[in-house]
Amino acid sequence: MIPAALRELAREAGISCDWTDAHGQPASLGEAALRAVLAGLGLPARDPEQIDDSLRRARQISKEAENGPLLICDAEQPIDLQCRLVAGSHCDLTLEDGQQRQVQIDARGRLPALPCGYHQLRCGERHWTLACTPRAALSVPELTDGRQHIWGIAAQVYSLRRPGDGGLGDTAALADLAGVAADKGADALAISPLHAMFSARPEQYSPYSPSSRSLFNILHAAPAQVLGSKAVEQAISQLGLQDEQDELEQLELIDWPAVSALRLRLLRQLHADFAKASPGLQEDFAEFRRAGGQRLEYHCRHEALQQQALEQGRSGDWRAWPEPLRDPASPQVEAFAREQAAELEFHAFCQWLIDRCLARVQSRCREAGMAIGLIADMAIGADISGSFGWAHQTELLSQVSIGAPPDLLNRDGQNWGVAAFSPLGLKRSGYRAFIDMLRANLQHAGGMRIDHIMGLQRLWIIPEGASAQDGAYLNYPLEDFLRLLALESWRHRALIIGEDLGTVPEGLQDTLASHNILGMRVLLFEQQDGELPAPEQWSNAALATTTTHDLPTLAGWQSGRDIAWREHLGQSSAEQAAADRQQRTEEVHVLHQALQRQGLTQGKDPQAQLDASIQFLGCTPAPLVLVPLEDLLGATEQPNLPGPGDAHPNWRRRWSQNAAQMLDAAPAKRRLQRLHEARLTRERKNLDG
Repeated sequence: MIPAALRELAREAGISCDWTDAHGQPASLGEAALRAVLAGLGLPARDPEQIDDSLRRARQISKEAENGPLLICDAEQPIDLQCRLVAGSHCDLTLEDGQQRQVQIDARGRLPALPCGYHQLRCGERHWTLACTPRAALSVPELTDGRQHIWGIAAQVYSLRRPGDGGLGDTAALADLAGVAADKGADALAISPLHAMFSARPEQYSPYSPSSRSLFNILHAAPAQVLGSKAVEQAISQLGLQDEQDELEQLELIDWPAVSALRLRLLRQLHADFAKASPGLQEDFAEFRRAGGQRLEYHCRHEALQQQALEQGRSGDWRAWPEPLRDPASPQVEAFAREQAAELEFHAFCQWLIDRCLARVQSRCREAGMAIGLIADMAIGADISGSFGWAHQTELLSQVSIGAPPDLLNRDGQNWGVAAFSPLGLKRSGYRAFIDMLRANLQHAGGMRIDHIMGLQRLWIIPEGASAQDGAYLNYPLEDFLRLLALESWRHRALIIGEDLGTVPEGLQDTLASHNILGMRVLLFEQQDGELPAPEQWSNAALATTTTHDLPTLAGWQSGRDIAWREHLGQSSAEQAAADRQQRTEEVHVLHQALQRQGLTQGKDPQAQLDASIQFLGCTPAPLVLVPLEDLLGATEQPNLPGPGDAHPNWRRRWSQNAAQMLDAAPAKRRLQRLHEARLTRERKNLDG
């Protein structure tokens, strides 16, 4: 039984002491686990005196958060400011488009209605940003001139191949894929996360454990898209990289450390040669750096500082650096930035390249006829030791990590090793880091998938050194997040998707739907009580897909490849694997029956089943159907197998086909044709009423 005072502290801190687990059963937090989680939040609670002190501090922080600098309000509706200003107050208002007005708070303490956007309100010495949000994010019909049923492809960018890529997928290969996908009728190309990683830590390459979600992975840039082929060929020749690049290109699996080392050498040479680039390019880089401001500057400082620390045999984690270096704006860090100006310019140059490359890919998507184009993937968190954690210390929780409680797929729970936002820290800063992150991910995309969107309502946080089972749910301001998402969707004209797989809080999916945020329905998960619902019964408020990067491909699922991997790696016993295979046989039979009922297949040939499964999804009312390349090409292996680390080649598999030709392979071409026709039929049915 948790003492009342401790429970009150948990409530003030936003921790849930009771919840419903993945099996639908009530679950409660133990007292010891609660004390550990509170300590991880900086609210020690070992004894009554500590509890009282922490409770006072938590209440003070909550009060400061409620008086933060950002006011989120409804666009085109009067704005209630009676808690901030007295009636009759005269204020200066600057709209997002630069217009300036003199306004007065009316007798009811309200400001006149304002359009969508971020507007600045000043009254004397007091200043607020007004985030005036639309009712919901933009929907598929609003983004496609009324069409309600579109389709797209999902691709792991690192896995793409093109001649001369040097062993890693890049934006040039992505542009090739975009062109051929658009030619076949695709309106969207969903991609793996391209967040900024660690140039000094090439061994850390999971796209879901980045250094920063507000910048990009420089290794995926195709510099020739910006600088021209001649400049790149000359740099490769100067460094004598051609043979090594050819060798890396021939590997079946990506050698991340070797590829990283080679690409960084090439990028450094390109930076050294940039002094001879055209004035137009140099001016564009200078403007990019000015526009990047503190966000870009701090990332570049962190990259240089981390590299220096590792070269000197010190920790690369900023939390272990000397005190003056832990503050991005300290005099010592400022001095370092001046001394290492050329190094910081190099990192900014790399960010400029990848930014401009992604802009070109999205332009290629739109020019080829895609209504959406790229759909970016935003990870649930970032490595606390990265540049984002260093730059946003007051907005992140540095002593806990994000994970998941025990569920149907992971009986021991999961610890993803990435940092969580501080709910109160975000409010106190006016959601600065969250908004910057959204804008960065939508900058060169027509849509964004939010990994584990349940994290906008609650996150399973785990204290340092604790097991995943000993975590707790921390609650977040869901409504604020959704309204800001709607505003950024409106500003960027972008589709918002939420990955809502796993343990989903009751009512969340309906809430997402009311805000036009598409959920996800995965073919492998939709079976219920031994039946797969007919296409007409699928949700029209979620995208439909065959699988995800963390799940087996359809071919791998049918053959039990994932079960074999887990048994081989010791994640399941022989007895458990046998039971899993029996269950899988039954599930495959259920799928086959559902496909037969729809008249999509007759035999049990796995390839025919794959064809029919993709067409089946095309028949659903889902606004968007996404099919991963793995299923279009009938691959058996999945990109990522959660849990085993390096024992499974996570994030390392490459395609043998070039991106420009892979969709013309007979199986892929056939499946895309069936999907495209199914979507057109679905659209016609909708038009016919």
